[in-house]
Amino acid sequence: MKPPLDLRLYAILDPGLTCGRDPVAAAEAAVRGGATLVQLRDKGGNTRRLVALARTLRSRLQPLGVPLIVNDRVDVALAADAAGVHLGREDMAPADARRLLGADRVIGVTAHRPEEVDAIDPAIADYAGLGPVFPTTSKDPGDPPLGPAGLARLITRLRRRAPGFPVVAIAGISAANAAAVIRAGADGVAVIGALFLAEDIEAAARRLRAVVESALSMRGREEP
Repeated sequence: MKPPLDLRLYAILDPGLTCGRDPVAAAEAAVRGGATLVQLRDKGGNTRRLVALARTLRSRLQPLGVPLIVNDRVDVALAADAAGVHLGREDMAPADARRLLGADRVIGVTAHRPEEVDAIDPAIADYAGLGPVFPTTSKDPGDPPLGPAGLARLITRLRRRAPGFPVVAIAGISAANAAAVIRAGADGVAVIGALFLAEDIEAAARRLRAVVESALSMRGREEP
């Protein structure tokens, strides 16, 4: 059965971006602070070590009710029995991933441009990561920042075709700007540096989660 999807605070864990701290301990700290979903992203990692890390993360996160998503690597997700995968524009096609993963795993897709939003198939993908919203040093998204207004336009475009489709905003998001992202229509925020480069990961997650919850509450009161 596909796990429930809660995008409010989506922690993206890159083992090379934890200030030298153990990635499993870092993920657990983020979850203690309120992370609702964890993605393991390691573009250059050794496959066996990546599978072993994914298995450990899954075993630690599952009792906490937080699913593990693997970036790009469908093979690693299957080997580790992760909850699903997140696919970018150069990764495996979502339709191919769905055939391999079956119906019970989550598939997220990234979209930066209107034509990429138009290509999202709600019958295959479970959520979209839209951005880059703000400048970021964690990765090169290959496109200029959208800003909250540009993000809102992409969300409107997507939901005109797929009402209520889940969206998480990506790139450069912190406690200082997360509320603007939620006001733009996102269901949550995907964060790397503001969590895992923070001195206190748990406290950083708690601050971010509080900002997201407040913004969602305000948006709920404003909607008819």
